[in-house]
Amino acid sequence: MRVLIGICLIGLGALALAAAPPLEERKIDYLIASIENLHDAQFIRNEVAYEAKAAADHLRLKRRYAGSKVATAEDFIRLCGSGSSMSGIPYQIRFFDGRVVTSEAFLRQRLAEFVP
Repeated sequence: MRVLIGICLIGLGALALAAAPPLEERKIDYLIASIENLHDAQFIRNEVAYEAKAAADHLRLKRRYAGSKVATAEDFIRLCGSGSSMSGIPYQIRFFDGRVVTSEAFLRQRLAEFVP
């Protein structure tokens, strides 16, 4: 009986480790948080400005809809973070100083800065 309980506990421990997010998931979460933490900037989607929280929520939703198509942070940037899949218009970020960059460029820069 003790052996069976020990095997079950080891199995549960292995499942818990398997459920931990892989490195790519952490990268994607980091990228979304990078958008969400832009408190002095606006996220431009289909020519409408959104606050950081709304932009992050939208990116999370796109990520969910993309499902298994998004296996890496690069996939996330390409399929979810760079532009509207409906209109084809690139997403932009307008900073408080008036500077505008594409979200793709911003996310690629953040990805380059990611430290595991």
